[in-house]
Amino acid sequence: MNYCNQCGGSLEIRVPEGDTQPRHVCRQCGCVHYLNPKLVVGCIVETPAGDGRILLCRRAIEPRLGLWTLPAGFMENGETTAQAAVRETLEEACARIEIGPLFSLINVPHINQVHLFYRGWLQGDHAPGTESLETALVDEADIPWGELAFRSVTLCLQAYFTDRRHGRFGFHEDSLLPPASY
Repeated sequence: MNYCNQCGGSLEIRVPEGDTQPRHVCRQCGCVHYLNPKLVVGCIVETPAGDGRILLCRRAIEPRLGLWTLPAGFMENGETTAQAAVRETLEEACARIEIGPLFSLINVPHINQVHLFYRGWLQGDHAPGTESLETALVDEADIPWGELAFRSVTLCLQAYFTDRRHGRFGFHEDSLLPPASY
């Protein structure tokens, strides 16, 4: 950020009085501009028949073009996290779902994100949306583990399949550290 969205003045980075973190502060009007983590919200979409398959999307956009993921994306203002999961599933997989419980929260502090994944159940068909090259219902044995787009999706799916084998689903929280290449 370079300019204040209140008065157009230039910004400096400093710790405002009474705060503990460096912030963008307007030199002219003193407005403090907070930059906070973004929420990425998605869903593990299960088939309603309980046949063990879940819905995956192959990405048609960067980052990670061509790799597989769960339907997920950035939460919009004015919606709940559950609404974001339903919307993202519709946008990426043209799939209507019955939303279930929150299943996984993964902190990704090195890129200022928090990833939330719900469980949900497919209500009809699926097809690629504008951000997907293809969609597929896959069994655990057919998960393309080496072709998953994001580490958070890998962690979420590992927890999901472990819980499913134990016949009991819980809530999972984890944190990702930056890859060694950072």
